[in-house]
Amino acid sequence: QVQLVESGGGLVQAGGSLRLSCAASGRTFSSYAMGWFRQAPGKEREFVAAIRGSGTNTYYADSVKGRFTISRDNAKNTVYLQMNSLKPEDTAVYYCAAGWGLYSGYEDGGIYDYWGQGTQVTVSS
Repeated sequence: QVQLVESGGGLVQAGGSLRLSCAASGRTFSSYAMGWFRQAPGKEREFVAAIRGSGTNTYYADSVKGRFTISRDNAKNTVYLQMNSLKPEDTAVYYCAAGWGLYSGYEDGGIYDYWGQGTQVTVSS
């Protein structure tokens, strides 16, 4: 069982930055690919970014490419999402997710095993 706890959300003006963190329990963190997803009011959940267990490969949605950076510290059991040049359309609840041994299909939320409770990000114009 893996528990995920997100933090770092908040209110920021357009053009600003936030860094989200997701702390995981357990001793096999490096075996899990980690993903960030978001869900805005009235919209479906969408993929944001993912990173392999080793941290060697990262993947991004086109909408955030060049603005967001996903990273992980396996010694701290933590994955991060650095969000720069934020836009009002980035406003959503952001969730982290863990998937055991994933090597493909990161955009599909259905293949992840564990989810956090979410953290709200609000970008004002």
